[in-house]
Amino acid sequence: MSQFIQLHILTSYAPSNLNRDDLGRPKTARMGGFDRLRVSSQSLKRNWRISEVFEESLAGHIGIRTKRFGQTVFNAMIKAGAKEKLAQKSAEAIANVFGKGKKDSLDIEQLAHLSPEEQDAALALAVLLAAEEREPTKEELDLLKADQTAVDIALFGRMLASSPRFNVEAACQVAHALSVHSVVVEDDYFTAVDDLNDGKEDAGSAHIGESGFAAALFYSNICINKTQLIENLNGDEALANKAIQALTEAAVKVSPKGKQNSFASRAYASFVLAEKGEQQPRSLSVAFLKPIQDEDQLQCAIAALTKQVESFDKVYGPCADTRYAINAVAGEGSFAELSDFVAQ
Repeated sequence: MSQFIQLHILTSYAPSNLNRDDLGRPKTARMGGFDRLRVSSQSLKRNWRISEVFEESLAGHIGIRTKRFGQTVFNAMIKAGAKEKLAQKSAEAIANVFGKGKKDSLDIEQLAHLSPEEQDAALALAVLLAAEEREPTKEELDLLKADQTAVDIALFGRMLASSPRFNVEAACQVAHALSVHSVVVEDDYFTAVDDLNDGKEDAGSAHIGESGFAAALFYSNICINKTQLIENLNGDEALANKAIQALTEAAVKVSPKGKQNSFASRAYASFVLAEKGEQQPRSLSVAFLKPIQDEDQLQCAIAALTKQVESFDKVYGPCADTRYAINAVAGEGSFAELSDFVAQ
């Protein structure tokens, strides 16, 4: 049976536009018959993955997602002295290992997630091919994806449609963050003034626009299958523990980047409940099916979350072996202890 680590997080954001839809307005979702503010799991994962927290903690173990790796290989071969035609064909072959290539292009059709080891192996092969003035063999191409220890791939998975045997099952599941209360998205009407316009001939603004925004207290749910994570990292439990700690810190401290310069919408989590055990994971979002309307919204949300934990335990038996919580409103617990808890 796998060991699971679950994080239940409450984070409050002042008026902001963290994650926009196709019209530039804050994303929403309907739950319990009411509109809620939403931040997509894709947005959350990307912001965590490219954060300084991840980079500082996991340097050398973070992959890249790109369509353009073929151009990188081509440039490496040209720099190593290969002729352009050979570099073109070899770069296409190497890039196609990670995805179906576009016609008459070094790019592949879909984003591919490459680990540092895969990048290094591909570039080393490019230099070898340039030196030996030949194209890669099938065996050489197959070896490019034989080993990888990129933490972000291990956590969030990888799908290579052209080479399914090199797919990686995600060890981490991230829910869309939803407000615990109903929301109405408001519009910010704004103007910009031309500094060189003295107003003598034209007193109007140089630009007029509007932007949607809303404030919300979000509930976020993260589930990590530690057993799967260690397997994805080729048995490296120490690296898996570092990954779990880095992910926890990012989830608690890193905010989505949407409209940051306009709203300065940076926030730390106000409440975090971490759970560990081999029990089947479950979200606690049902605690907020009825929107929180209390004036003391955060305290009421914490109480609803805690009550739902107790109710699940009464009905199903203990849903976790151990738990640890931090409450930044009451000043209870410490992040350092939380970080140790999730990695023990």
